[in-house]
Amino acid sequence: MRQQVRILTCVVLTGMCFGSIGCLPSNPKDIEAFLKPYEVDVNATNYILQPPDEIEVHCAKVPEINLQRQIIRPDGKISFESLGEIKVAGKTPAQVAALLHNKAKNLYNLTGQLPVDVRVAAFRSKVYYVLGEVARPGPQAYTGRDTVLTAVAASEILITAWEENMRVIRPSEKKNRKPRIFKVNLQDMMFRGDTSTNVLLQEGDIIYVPPTVLAAIANVVAEFVRPIGLALSPALTASRLSGGGY
Repeated sequence: MRQQVRILTCVVLTGMCFGSIGCLPSNPKDIEAFLKPYEVDVNATNYILQPPDEIEVHCAKVPEINLQRQIIRPDGKISFESLGEIKVAGKTPAQVAALLHNKAKNLYNLTGQLPVDVRVAAFRSKVYYVLGEVARPGPQAYTGRDTVLTAVAASEILITAWEENMRVIRPSEKKNRKPRIFKVNLQDMMFRGDTSTNVLLQEGDIIYVPPTVLAAIANVVAEFVRPIGLALSPALTASRLSGGGY
């Protein structure tokens, strides 16, 4: 009996700790390190290209490159038969367009305007993370325009999620500096229109969606029960085979 009480106490305390996302503290002031979508010019032209991003080139006057898609190679380059290899890693789409413009104009001796537009066809080089009680956890493609709300909506929150107690975490690049962590109440955002915590994400940011207290306790109980079930399974199987079934 004493052992059962001890186990039950452990289950409840562990569940409460998980329910408060691993006792992870948050600091309301940490939100000041995050930009709001309306505070910055957020568009694909500011995106820094890296392998293996994919770009699409639009230039009607140069058929060789018009509507061509290129995946940036590990060496940071793309290549065309006539224009040759072009290093694009670390550049924005607008900068790549300028490079292609100059190369094409010089190669074909073109005069007048030569509109070249480079678009990001697939964002693959940068990610942020959505973890916890979501249907699609793990790394998500970072586009430079991702907010907390769009990230959570795309990840599909589960019914076991504690929507009022989510956390947004920006890891620190320096060992002696603490990560930035603040709380997000998705219920307030959805039903009260409070978008004060709907910040703009950066590459490497983490959104953690914790389980509710009851869901956390259920998970802990399942961890206790699973080994018992595995231990009893061979005995039950042997009993059925020997004719001592139900």
